Amino acid sequence: MLRRCARDEMPEELSEPVAPKALEQAKVIVEDVKSRGEAAVRHWAEKFNEVKEGENLVAEKDELKAAYDTLSIEQQGVLTRVANRIRKFAVAQRASIEDTEVVIPGGKAGQLVSAVENAGCYAPGGRYPLPSSVLMTAVTARAAGVKNVWVASPHPDQVTKAAAHVAGADGLIKVDEGQILVAFQLVIQVGGAQAIAALAQGIGIVPACNIIVGPGNQWVTAAKSIVQGQCAIDMLAGPSEVLVIADETADPKTVAADLLAQAEHDVESRPILVTTHEPLLTAVNSELKVQLDDLPSPNCETAKQAVAKGFCVITKSIDEAIEISDKIAPEHLEIMTADAMQARSFLLLEIIVTVFLRQVGMKCNNYGGLFVGRYAAEVLGDYGCGPNHVLPTGGTANTHGGFGRTCEGSRSEEAIRSCTGPRRLIFMTPPAFDTGASEDNKDEFFCELY
Repeated sequence: MLRRCARDEMPEELSEPVAPKALEQAKVIVEDVKSRGEAAVRHWAEKFNEVKEGENLVAEKDELKAAYDTLSIEQQGVLTRVANRIRKFAVAQRASIEDTEVVIPGGKAGQLVSAVENAGCYAPGGRYPLPSSVLMTAVTARAAGVKNVWVASPHPDQVTKAAAHVAGADGLIKVDEGQILVAFQLVIQVGGAQAIAALAQGIGIVPACNIIVGPGNQWVTAAKSIVQGQCAIDMLAGPSEVLVIADETADPKTVAADLLAQAEHDVESRPILVTTHEPLLTAVNSELKVQLDDLPSPNCETAKQAVAKGFCVITKSIDEAIEISDKIAPEHLEIMTADAMQARSFLLLEIIVTVFLRQVGMKCNNYGGLFVGRYAAEVLGDYGCGPNHVLPTGGTANTHGGFGRTCEGSRSEEAIRSCTGPRRLIFMTPPAFDTGASEDNKDEFFCELY
């Protein structure tokens, strides 16, 4: 169960995105790929049982389409609807930054925003394949206008391949802003540091990528830290994190469920509770025990190990809880308090004016994604709403935002972004949810979402 710890006892490794041991091991693989190219990628892929001896390293688009065709209509529909939401949000992000021109003495100065030519998208495989990461990265890259998009994923299952097909294997994506030509030819059936090295270096028909994006394990993160400079990266993404700020109004069952939703990702995931209400820890731990027993294997065993690495900090005030959260800078931040983030209307000079009060959510500064309200479940925002789930971890949310416009931009855009701070994603519960909406209405919302 979650252990209680004082503010000054919080684990220091929370702010270390790259594991030293993984970095040492990844260097060997990256250097080998630089030296021997495709032969080295195959060597390490076979060594780690990612492909069999002589098996193709890539899955061509016909294979991706065939995988899609094996899915049920319901599964195909889920992939398509989620891809459409991701695309819609990514297109809106792309539209939020434009070419700019200003008059200066003797002429004009400005910036042109254009996409990179080649993007490499990494999607985790292994214990829990994430086809959603294929959609989150590849669809977003195309919305940015990237010409060539390549995906790498170890042991891609049928759904992962189908997601690649939905993301654009037919070659043409239709979006509200027009049409984007897609060059999405193959999926590299390799993972880990060797996949990152392959994308950065280029092997065979795979070009050297201008940017590599997507989450992965500690060796993927270490390899990305090595190749940055040779190519751009989105961020150094480590094990998943969720931090819940809660007070006496929070429901222990909901808090426990959201903590477990992240804990079952990986044994290194970190569930964190920061609360002003000491009895809540006991209640949440009781719920964790009950809900852990209901989880199937291997999720149960995974979540138990992750929960054991989690912790709870009891604070004297919400402001102190916010300070702790900003110091940790979690990947996912959930607010389950009174006045989590509310809008109020005032009658001013006979005009109704609605303003956002600077409540708990708006006081928080460092996070990847913010989930406000009891029913703003992190899993819904992470997979189905549209904003990207590739978010900064390991304390890097104080300097980096979630993956979005990274595939396009100029040096000028980067300078502007670094001055304004990281982009933050916000997910809010529909108002009726926290003011007595019926369970039936809530279920209808969830069904519509997916």
